[in-house]
Amino acid sequence: MSSAYLRISDRRRNRRAAWVALAAAVLLAGADRMPAQGGSPGPMSGSCGVLPSSGASVLTVFPPGQYPVKLPSVSLLGTHNDLPNPYGPGVSWGELPEGRKWGSTASIAVAPDGTLWVADRCGVFGAELTTCGNQKDVNPIFQFDKSGTLLKSFGAGMFISPHKMSVDKEGNLWLADAAANQVFKLSQDGKILLTLGKKGVAGTGTDEFDAPTDVAIAPNGDIFVADGHTGGGTALGNARIMKFDKNGRFLKTWGRKGMGPGEFDVIHTLAFDSHGRLFVGDRQNNRIQIFDQDGNFIAQWFQFGRPSGIYIDKNDVLYVADSESRDGRTNTGQYGLPQTGYGYNLGAQRGIRIGSARDGSVWYFIPDPCPYPYPANSSMAEGVTVDSDGNVYGAEYLQDVKKYLRK
Repeated sequence: MSSAYLRISDRRRNRRAAWVALAAAVLLAGADRMPAQGGSPGPMSGSCGVLPSSGASVLTVFPPGQYPVKLPSVSLLGTHNDLPNPYGPGVSWGELPEGRKWGSTASIAVAPDGTLWVADRCGVFGAELTTCGNQKDVNPIFQFDKSGTLLKSFGAGMFISPHKMSVDKEGNLWLADAAANQVFKLSQDGKILLTLGKKGVAGTGTDEFDAPTDVAIAPNGDIFVADGHTGGGTALGNARIMKFDKNGRFLKTWGRKGMGPGEFDVIHTLAFDSHGRLFVGDRQNNRIQIFDQDGNFIAQWFQFGRPSGIYIDKNDVLYVADSESRDGRTNTGQYGLPQTGYGYNLGAQRGIRIGSARDGSVWYFIPDPCPYPYPANSSMAEGVTVDSDGNVYGAEYLQDVKKYLRK
């Protein structure tokens, strides 16, 4: 393993430790400031990733809403911030067992029977090895009805850090464990039906992953894996789509680090439209790329923002969650974030954009209520899905799941 890789890994661990400490501080100093809602929000919910001013060493120069720089109506890459919003404010959703609160999550999926499945990180704020690997008695997988009533939960001790989970047409669950470098097919009772990847091994082989993020299942059962999350904004880590048949036999792979068509940097989410085209959330490149199932490039779209989560319904309505777009500005008026690099998407407002998977038109926008300028951390939804009534659900890294009702 290279020294450069070790230095980046050390920085990541330091950032994760800092955010874990931040979550603890919020719990002690500011949890009483969080909005009183239903559901089971964790201590970082409602914080926008920033400590409350009470007891915090955060210098606030500009009061909320008075920062002198405003986001434009259209970002530099053509993302609209000025679209209508046909949904009400997000409400915390999903009643967990007594004493259990949401951890960080990027995952929510609707099943063929209309129930909703969520995988969180075992009640912990953060990602990778700081989550389920240290919470072996805590279930990370939950099934709910649309009202948010818990139907079942399982998965304690099975995963290290669940990233995204999808549900195939038979109702099987597919979960990408970014820290274990594995992908799992599960029954709705939690039985493991298939495993891909080698636990704890990050590699470039056809039977290896490096922080896989999502799984999408084609109509014929072929398995498509987003690989991977490592090294965003650097030359390190995998940046490819892995394709397997329904039994887990390797078929092909495509992609490499880069910015050109068919190249990737942090593939974060996958979805199929009704024509079997694969939509790839190429997050660090601030775009969606579209391919056929043989990996042939079809199009790239920047107008939906920086994609952390994608959902496409049966009518090819496309929902895209942007939880990370930011620039280098801070509320102190002084440098506090990198002026380029990871998360940089100048002029784009965070939120959920809704439009057409057929022609790329964007119709609606559910904006992130967190004020600009954004912190370095993620806010609002990383995962997104929609129920049969047209209500939108967002899975949040800041320890919550929210439901957005149509007005």
